[in-house]
Amino acid sequence: MPTLRIGKYLTLAAAALLLLATAPGAIAATPDPADRARVASADAPAAAETWQAPLSTRGRYIVDAEGNRFRLKSANWDGAQGSWTGSGSVDDPANHHAGQDSYGIPLGLDRASLPQLLDDFHRLGINSIRLPFSNEMIHSTTPVPDAAVTANPELRGRTPLQVYDAVVAALTRSGFAVILNNHTNTSRWCCGVDGNERWNSSQSTQQWADDWVFMARRYAGDPRVVGADLYNEVRRDVLDDPNWGLGDAHDWYAAAQLAADRILSEANANLLVVIEGINWTGLPVDGLPHGRPTLTPVRNLSHTLVASHKLVYSAHFYGYTGPNHSGATGIGETHDARYQDLTRDQLYQVLGDQAFFVSSEANQHFTAPVWISEFGIGAGETGAAARTWFGNITDYFADHDVDFAYWPLVSWEGHDDWSLLRYDTSGNRYGILDQSDWRGTAWNRLMTAPTRTGSVAAVPGWQMLATDHGDQVQSLRVRAGGDWNPGASKATCPDGERLIGLGHSGVRALCTDVSTGDLRSAAGTQTVVTDERHVPAGGDWASGYTKLQCPAGNFLIGYSRRGGRTSAALCVPAGTSLAGTGRTVWFDRSDNRPAGAAGGDFANGDYKGQCADDEYAAGIAYTTRFGAAQGPAALLCRKLN
Repeated sequence: MPTLRIGKYLTLAAAALLLLATAPGAIAATPDPADRARVASADAPAAAETWQAPLSTRGRYIVDAEGNRFRLKSANWDGAQGSWTGSGSVDDPANHHAGQDSYGIPLGLDRASLPQLLDDFHRLGINSIRLPFSNEMIHSTTPVPDAAVTANPELRGRTPLQVYDAVVAALTRSGFAVILNNHTNTSRWCCGVDGNERWNSSQSTQQWADDWVFMARRYAGDPRVVGADLYNEVRRDVLDDPNWGLGDAHDWYAAAQLAADRILSEANANLLVVIEGINWTGLPVDGLPHGRPTLTPVRNLSHTLVASHKLVYSAHFYGYTGPNHSGATGIGETHDARYQDLTRDQLYQVLGDQAFFVSSEANQHFTAPVWISEFGIGAGETGAAARTWFGNITDYFADHDVDFAYWPLVSWEGHDDWSLLRYDTSGNRYGILDQSDWRGTAWNRLMTAPTRTGSVAAVPGWQMLATDHGDQVQSLRVRAGGDWNPGASKATCPDGERLIGLGHSGVRALCTDVSTGDLRSAAGTQTVVTDERHVPAGGDWASGYTKLQCPAGNFLIGYSRRGGRTSAALCVPAGTSLAGTGRTVWFDRSDNRPAGAAGGDFANGDYKGQCADDEYAAGIAYTTRFGAAQGPAALLCRKLN
């Protein structure tokens, strides 16, 4: 979300005073089933486009259950994440962002009825809502004051979570897709040094993941709740930076992987999982390292979920921030360029480098849809650079058919002119639907530009496995069978995919379903190979090396290592005949991959071996010679029939 211009990143001494306490204990109340019936008689008109839940991904596109493109044309209905700025009495509206006390629920329910709000949302042309919440909201047992829901008296006496339930039900009943967004830990305005910098700033990672399972289960019965946006604008706190893959308590890559797998395996396998890049690292001081990594780490380390085709990556862009600019004025302001200082060509290059390479480069381990889940500008903005930036970035979104979510959707008239819609105390509407709003030209082009529609063909999946800091067993079928190699670091391809590439260190691997789709038979058997018993007489395909070969009719889906030494291969039977000829692919001294191989650099800085698209891996060879690296040295690649 846009931060207060007085300083996104405060001095360390001042920032330390802003950290808040953890939220109280959780409640387990379920949504009121009457909510859906309650709004049915007063629904807004159905969305212009029809779609069938659940949503999934095909390459760079999000598709519905029938395989048709579903472009996220979204807006952020904020408020449930909190509005208090962190100083002064929480009961004084002056101490809330833009003077708007949200009472920890979506803004505007005191001014306009749900049917009126939904009707106005449809008029905007949007089809989906990013609906922020805080962990504190989940746990609050105090009903919202009557003043918070003046225009919706049926919501009186409800807790913030129960109001959130009613909003979700109203939105989905009216045809909108809803993406749940964990925006903050505490119900406090984001996004500086505020106790909400990381998913675990004011709570444990365990509690955070537990809360996500709770929320995903809560709405699992509503198919139009389509996504889980894991955390908003992960950034530096007073002392430490977040990171992407270091394996410590600040590792956003690992935390997102944990929460995503738990949501999909324990709560709702139908949800899209949205993972935002890192929003900020370093101290915003000239001469010191600092910047906005966004999605750049994904190129070398991407996520592989237990449910394939459910991953969406996300990024935020505001004109007053920049690739190395915090967005602050005064304290925390540096001499780096803001996005609005860049020329159109420079801006487009930066957008590609920071985010859109993920969706524009096909058949890579990181290829996924990119959703710009926040961007925006004020209706009262008069600066030429800022206005030009807004035109440029909406042109980019229009011309590149981008999934997007504007920030914010609703506010109070006279308080926050960034929103698309503003309401006064009588429920009168103002905003971008008015001809006087200068943003309307850019918004209309964005909403009406040509877009990919209709059926999207299925594309092969390419997934990275990483055992840098432990296991990555992404097959639910394998997980159900328990620990297949205790004490070793294990990696297993998601169900439906086979292992096709390995790095020489044994830390990284590549999985795919290219050419065959799901090759595995329905049988639940699997074989852990730790020796050469399945190497046939006369079949020495890697002389002098230890060979872990799958039994006849089996193929490789996983591997393990103990330190730097190869430990085991995991093989499963195929559902079709596997009698193809084989070849040895050595990669202990250099890369050995097919020319133009898909999948990308799945083991950056490591020698890699990869079978061809029309092959499967049937074995791993490694050496036990003293002083030699004992990671994988060769793959046995065999032709698919």
